[in-house]
Amino acid sequence: MEPLFYRPKDAALLLGMSRTAVFRLIKTGELKSIKEDGYRLVPRWALVEFAHALEIRAGLARTEDAA
Repeated sequence: MEPLFYRPKDAALLLGMSRTAVFRLIKTGELKSIKEDGYRLVPRWALVEFAHALEIRAGLARTEDAA
């Protein structure tokens, strides 16, 4: 089973970017996160949503019908 939440360093690995870049995205609101008991968590859905937004900006988003 996949984790529901990722620490920023793990989210960075999944996205292929630096931990600093992930924190910058969190600060600007481009990547949603939760602060719980002093640490930051990034929901799995937020990673998928962010990746999809990048695809759309790059003109690479596929429609649901595409195979």
